[in-house]
This record gives sequence, structure tokens and C-alpha cells, in this order.
Amino acid sequence: MAMRPTIELWDHVGLGIIIEFPSGVDYSNQTGGTSCLHPMMEGVFVPLRNDCAEDTRQFLSPEHTLRAYFEGPKWKGTGATKGIDTEDADFIERVLAQYRLSCIGVNRERLAESHEAWVHIFITGEEEGGGPVFHGFGPYPRAGILTWTNTD
Repeated sequence: MAMRPTIELWDHVGLGIIIEFPSGVDYSNQTGGTSCLHPMMEGVFVPLRNDCAEDTRQFLSPEHTLRAYFEGPKWKGTGATKGIDTEDADFIERVLAQYRLSCIGVNRERLAESHEAWVHIFITGEEEGGGPVFHGFGPYPRAGILTWTNTD
């Protein structure tokens, strides 16, 4: 059986989602902190809310907040490889809402399969905000993965 083409997101910087979609392409990222897991999903990758401050050239992204959380006192960079909990899911959803991404929710039925930089999500509808980056992937809800740069 031939393997599908694969795009490894290891060098991608910032927040993104993999929308589960029959694209014929698998996406993988290095996740799970120092465990360096390499999960994979077929779909379409969409970078979200990553920007650069024009004056300082500082990288701006929700990734900073998510990385700091998983490096913080609760997880200490361990990668949450045995799954995340509802407290983690609530935090992630608050971060998404701050960036006008409330059309993305953490899939509470798949918390045990989620970990740092690889969180199972559902997309409830079109992206909101000035000029959506993704649209037309209905019917909704649609499954996906929220991913960002691993803290290892």
C-alpha cells in the first residue's frame, strides 16, 4: 500500500489547525514536549493568527500563550502525553476566544488523545473576523487538530 504524501510541520512557527479533510495529504508535527511524538492526520493545514509587529519585528501569536501554559507549573514541559483535562481545554478555548477563534472548540470526547501541540478540536462554522482565512469546509462541525511549535 503506497503512503500518502506527508508534510511535516516541525519547522513551522505559530498556531495552526489541521482541518480533517480528504486531501490525500497527511500532516504531522513534533508534539508532546520532550516525548517528541509525531502524530499524523489527513487534511488541510491552515496557519492562524500569526503576525509580526511592524515596528519591532516581534512575532505575535497565540502560540506564545499556549507554549507558556504547557511549560508552566502544571505540566512543566512534560508534554501532557497522557492526555489533557477539562481545565486545559477551558484554558485553550479562552485563548482561542481572545483571538476571535471561538468557531474552534476543544473536542472534550478526545481529551485523552490530546497533548501539548496536538489538541483534538471541532470547528463549528466559518472563521469569524475580517476576511476569514478558511471557509467552505462544511458541513459543520468538522474535526481537526490545533497545533503549534512543540516546547522540547
